[in-house]
Amino acid sequence: MSRRRRKKNLPKIEAIKIEAVAAEGKCIARFDGQVIFVKGVAPGDIVDLQVTRKKKSYLEARVTHFHEYSKDRAEPFCKHFGVCGGCKWQHLPYEHQLKYKQEQINQQLGRIAKVELPTEENILAAEPIQYYRNKMEYSFSNRRWLLDDEVESDEKLDRNALGFHVPGRFDRIVDIEHCYLQPEPSNAIRLALREFCLENDLAFYDAVENVGFMRSLIIRTANTGETMIIVQFGRNDKDNVALVMEFLKTKFPETTSLQYIINTKKNDSYQDLDVVLYAGALHINEEMEGLKFQVGAKSFYQTNSKQAYELYKITRDFAKLTGDEIVYDFYTGTGTIANFVAKQAKQVIGIEYVEMAIEDARVSSKINGIDNTLFYAGDIKDILKDDFLAKHPRPDVII
Repeated sequence: MSRRRRKKNLPKIEAIKIEAVAAEGKCIARFDGQVIFVKGVAPGDIVDLQVTRKKKSYLEARVTHFHEYSKDRAEPFCKHFGVCGGCKWQHLPYEHQLKYKQEQINQQLGRIAKVELPTEENILAAEPIQYYRNKMEYSFSNRRWLLDDEVESDEKLDRNALGFHVPGRFDRIVDIEHCYLQPEPSNAIRLALREFCLENDLAFYDAVENVGFMRSLIIRTANTGETMIIVQFGRNDKDNVALVMEFLKTKFPETTSLQYIINTKKNDSYQDLDVVLYAGALHINEEMEGLKFQVGAKSFYQTNSKQAYELYKITRDFAKLTGDEIVYDFYTGTGTIANFVAKQAKQVIGIEYVEMAIEDARVSSKINGIDNTLFYAGDIKDILKDDFLAKHPRPDVII
């Protein structure tokens, strides 16, 4: 039986050409005056489609057959591409991805938002395009997503997985052999932990029943070479928690920070949960222009450190600071931008919802000898009231 449930009376469309790229990994075709959104294709592909969803203004469809592949396609470098939800554009050369994303920006700001820009700013390409992320979160599951050849197999299959969610499925995980998103030791940690859990019969999490012991693995790396490992457990089994954490401590002694979370909720979010330090430091450190930034388990930090630096430099250039300005930095996270621009400003005030991130921001100011920043934790709509503006100067620049 097919894993896809077909709705009755939804049309099939034959030999249609994919015209353009849309957002979120989708492309566009047009049929009878309607836009069709399709995943897993490239502009120039000629395909047969099965419509899966029908709305007044658009259709959604999946490919049932390729008649002709676009000459602009590239060979994906990851064996999991097309099944895993981690990457969406590996089948397009990077320079083409930039071109299509630029078109999206122009459409959204120009045609849709009716914003007239004084100049058109081109996208700044990233370098490198592999192993660039500094944070990854992998999910354990006892409901591994089966590949097409496995579905037809009569063999008894291992259904445990440690990897990424299948797009659109909260209960199915693709077991990842090698991921090209984060530098080592990310792959080594994930594979070693998966093997250890199997050898010790540690139950992988079941998202449907909300049972199981091993829930998720979070790995943070920094441009300083430091590493943080965070394990989420589905129940407080102290002996097995210690077993897992001691394994990681011994197997990867170079780890800067080793922490864990007990999460019995029905979702993986942990901002409201206690993070327990098992070994090492509470934070890892990023560096930028001689500044050090502490990143904790709950901290927000731009996931591409090298591109974040380019972003912050552009932000600083756009702000045109002379040293006399009051700067408000909204959604300041760990205060990276606030501290980055502080030496060019009179004062910088950062506001962020996550209290632990604000604590990191204050520490970053302190360890870098920055004394013209103020940081506040809370929702911006609750903080920016008359009494706040009465106590603080109004901003000249808002980031």
